[in-house]
Amino acid sequence: MTGAELSAGSAGARARSRGRAFADRAIVGARIRTLDPARPFAEAVALRGGTIVAVGDEAEVRAHCDGATELIDGRGSTVVPGLVDAHMHPLWAAEFAQGAELAGSGALAELGARLRRERAARGGDPHAVVRGWGAEYALFAAGGLDGALLEGLAGGPALITFFDCHTHLATPSVLARAGIRGAEPFADNSQIVCRDDGRPTGELREFEAYDRVAASLPQLPPGEAQERIAATFARMAAAGLTGAHAMDGSAATLDVLRELEAAERLTARLVVPVWVKPGMDDDELEALLALREQHGRLWRGGVAKFFIDGVVETGTSWLEEPDSSGEGRLPLWEDPQRYADTVARFAAAGFQCVTHAIGDRAVRCALDAYRAAGAAPGVRHRIEHAESLPDGHLARIVAEDVILSMQPIHLQWRRPDGSDDWARRLGPARTGRAFRFGDALAAGAVVALGSDWPIADFDPLRGMAWARLRREPGRPERAAVEPGQVLDAEAALAGYTTAAAAAVGEQRLSGRIAPGMRADLTLLDGDPVSVPADELPGVAVRATIVDGRTVHAA
Repeated sequence: MTGAELSAGSAGARARSRGRAFADRAIVGARIRTLDPARPFAEAVALRGGTIVAVGDEAEVRAHCDGATELIDGRGSTVVPGLVDAHMHPLWAAEFAQGAELAGSGALAELGARLRRERAARGGDPHAVVRGWGAEYALFAAGGLDGALLEGLAGGPALITFFDCHTHLATPSVLARAGIRGAEPFADNSQIVCRDDGRPTGELREFEAYDRVAASLPQLPPGEAQERIAATFARMAAAGLTGAHAMDGSAATLDVLRELEAAERLTARLVVPVWVKPGMDDDELEALLALREQHGRLWRGGVAKFFIDGVVETGTSWLEEPDSSGEGRLPLWEDPQRYADTVARFAAAGFQCVTHAIGDRAVRCALDAYRAAGAAPGVRHRIEHAESLPDGHLARIVAEDVILSMQPIHLQWRRPDGSDDWARRLGPARTGRAFRFGDALAAGAVVALGSDWPIADFDPLRGMAWARLRREPGRPERAAVEPGQVLDAEAALAGYTTAAAAAVGEQRLSGRIAPGMRADLTLLDGDPVSVPADELPGVAVRATIVDGRTVHAA
């Protein structure tokens, strides 16, 4: 410690003895990008009890320190407000993201090899059901989604989830275990896909069809499920994420968060919407409504999540005009009026409403429901994804004060030449209004950014790079997808900070580095605004601080 530090410490100790509150910790000597218009840059920040108490030059901040203050040397670091993924599913680590990770399988043979390794790791039982997640549709383009083919690849019973979590493939033995012999009705327009003769192919579209099969399979023991979720939070911290909007809430998942927080294993600040499903009866809806005020120190509810459609790739998105296969004509809620009535019920109870709406007709339905429902004071409803967004819908989003939550990293499944499944389904005219991050910002919308993990990698620096490039970072030879919609570096960072805070009404608490804000900070070895977008994924995370506590240090 230098003489100046000793002097400051002695003065601080005297002041502390007189009752003045000093900082617990301070970062000094850093480049601090505050995102606070009143003071965009600083070199030091002081924290006390989970709150930022001072921001400025080193002398200003040291005035808030004494000999008991922990001083963190920030030289060479860029400090930004804590990075928040505005749409992900960390609690799905114990559901959809279990078994073999199949993302990046270059061919069916590789996918099969990963599933067989998973079988071997689980004891090698040829009759056990192996799971996998993150598969890509393109691997099955030649023969279609065929469960019998999967059975051969996996060396026995298997159930896999495709990258978007909206489609799954089960082997014939798994369908038999569940007692499935043909098509069945579902409340959410899910589908057990069948051949012309009525026999199931193994393809399961949307959530209730998946649940019908998964319920017949062995479940992860509670301890293992909790370990998987805790490990996901640890990986998030290592990636620089201080928080997330966790789109998979239920009474059970809130109990998991309570247990993790009590064990000091919750390392992210979470907003957790409850998932409102079409098949829920009145008692089930009342049980969710009763959860509005549930919270811990690092998590809270107060948000309701709806799915009004599915995904473009399998024809379950809801479109104004059918796609090239004649699909996209149905919402997930068979009765859209019931969806609107349920939105109104939750809005009247003070909930923020969040709707997964990918197709243009789905976006219109969500906007209509929000306009009819109104909102509690200070509450702004949200639309997630909005992948097909006509001008009129965008104008309504801005005029009606609706938040957009979007995922630039999902462009990894698009192709500049329109040869991808998404573009082939919708055609050139609708592709021209796809993933409109740039237009939305220019129109005045709030655009929060995220990953939708486990659909895509939750690394926020990689997500920012995709927002700035609309192509894979580090591959400058590749063309961008709809390059007119790129975001600049400041907007990309804002999507994970100020916009993420505004998306849940917490702009007075987080998203900036300023006195009185939460002490959630991400320390990087490069400035995410000035570093070239292609180099962003290589920027190292030096530390992640949540509620004033270091939850990750390199």
